[in-house]
Amino acid sequence: MFKKKVLLLGNRGSGKTSMRSIIFANYIARDTTALAATIDVEASHVRFLGNLTLHLWDCGGQETFMENYFTNQRDHIFRNVAVLIFVVDVENRDAAKDIGYFKSCCEAIQQYSSDAKIFVLVHKMDLLNEEHANKIFLLKQHELNQVSSSLKVTYFRTSIWDETLYLAWSSIVYSLIPNVQQIENQLKKFCEVCEADEIVLFERATFLVISNASLRPHEDVHRFEKISNIIKQFKLSCSKAQAQFQKMEVRNSNFTAFIDILTQNTYIMVVMSDPTIQSSAINININVARSHFDRYLQHQATESN
Repeated sequence: MFKKKVLLLGNRGSGKTSMRSIIFANYIARDTTALAATIDVEASHVRFLGNLTLHLWDCGGQETFMENYFTNQRDHIFRNVAVLIFVVDVENRDAAKDIGYFKSCCEAIQQYSSDAKIFVLVHKMDLLNEEHANKIFLLKQHELNQVSSSLKVTYFRTSIWDETLYLAWSSIVYSLIPNVQQIENQLKKFCEVCEADEIVLFERATFLVISNASLRPHEDVHRFEKISNIIKQFKLSCSKAQAQFQKMEVRNSNFTAFIDILTQNTYIMVVMSDPTIQSSAINININVARSHFDRYLQHQATESN
């Protein structure tokens, strides 16, 4: 079992709890306005792929708490961290405080968890027009890089109202998945056997993208995150109607997309453009792949123990 500690930090009101609730607690964006401020640290455990558990620490951003994290609780908060996610409110007028907090985070990470991966989410980007958004994003990136203690930092623009949130969190989770290259190799083989245009593997609860394999290029580089967002919303609609989402088939004149449960922890999407390949053949291939991936992921989990 792989256990990874993930710190979610940032100034109060930056949107940490809202994004966590959308990704992991099945909230929709408009419902997050009712969420209360996080008091101190809220810890939760999220299991991925059967053998990866995220210990997610959502840290309240009020000034008293933040100062305590860097002093009295420094060792407790920053030791054994696999990923630090620092969230910046793009409209926060006290940018100096964000910079100061991030500097303290980097110093603590360097002291207690020097191998941790660091991600910065410049959040609420939907509040800015596109031209202004690019300038602000680059400015925030420059300001934070100045105090990052030469640590490698990955930046994302995010909003709870579009697919950018799923892009960021899929990338974060991807960085934590053990043996992910082997999973990608298995998907590529399956893609070739099916003669599919593309195959995508999603985590079952969150619908974050785990991996994909493509035999044909595609213009839209954000298509996976858009699909995550759409299907997650559809699943929530099914739940409200007291229906259980299991699988779906979408067909038009250009392609057919099949989305189905693959293993206990994953969904698979198979995209086909060849009209001569029947739906029944794809369903048979998915059924065969299901038993193969079940055995494969169980073997991976056994090896990790």
